[in-house]
Amino acid sequence: MRIVSLLPSATEILFALGLDCEVVGVSHECDFPPAAKTKRVVIHSRIPHGTPPDEIDRMVRDYVARGESLYSVDVDALRELAPDLIVTQDLCHVCAASPDDLATALTKFAEPPEVLSLNPQDLGDVWRDILWVGEQTCRGRAAESVLEQIGAKLGELEKSVAGISDRPRVAFLEWLQPFYVGGHWVPEMIELAGGKDVFGSARKASFRVALQDVVEAAPDVLLISPCGYDAKHARDEYRAMSFPDQWKAIPAVRSGRVYALEANSYFARPGPRLITGIETMAKAFHPSMRVCAEAEGGILPIFSDMPTTARAALA
Repeated sequence: MRIVSLLPSATEILFALGLDCEVVGVSHECDFPPAAKTKRVVIHSRIPHGTPPDEIDRMVRDYVARGESLYSVDVDALRELAPDLIVTQDLCHVCAASPDDLATALTKFAEPPEVLSLNPQDLGDVWRDILWVGEQTCRGRAAESVLEQIGAKLGELEKSVAGISDRPRVAFLEWLQPFYVGGHWVPEMIELAGGKDVFGSARKASFRVALQDVVEAAPDVLLISPCGYDAKHARDEYRAMSFPDQWKAIPAVRSGRVYALEANSYFARPGPRLITGIETMAKAFHPSMRVCAEAEGGILPIFSDMPTTARAALA
């Protein structure tokens, strides 16, 4: 089977199922595992690399308003690869290519490939999609094994969290300019990690909030995890922003419990590594909790290495 994945999380699933050699094409954002970066790229974003976040927001809204796609498909590359299966998504037309983006390209095929479109709304859907990809690629047993490992980790985490009565109030920001809060599976992750999401609810899409909304929500923990960013990029963007005095009164900011997270690795992509994201949150909420080294390394405190004067400007 020759497979093209237009979705980073699907690429992670395919590799986890042992389909390294079968994957022949990917999107420009498919960067994990590292071997995925050796595959031919067949789709690109129309938003230039390095565009400021507020400009990205404006461009996205403009594209959507005009009914235009944010992605361009390399039709020639796709035809040369001649895939049997293309995996894409229909959840967020901003985050990755959708079936609509493929429509024109597939008309060039005498025998169009099968298209598998994933649309997870919550964690249950994410785990279901792993099984679904396994069924479609004849890797059903491998998919079951991946889920067994995830289930075992979830079971251990639930035992650790079960005895905790002090659950911090949490705000998860998945974009900073302007503010958007995490949706779909993120509120579930916060709950499983022993926190309380002050904004989102399971299966509800991300939505925009005002700075005053965050102030009034008074979260005990503030998680900074812009979609498409790694933790360092998220930290640097937060530090570059200017905040009014009322922001500094937020409990999380006063106590220094503001953390930048690895969005691409553990939160934005609905794949196997969400379980590591839950562990990462648990460590941020309950510092004494023991988690794997990968999860612990996914937390970057915003204020940890700042001089006192610079920290005071933000907190």
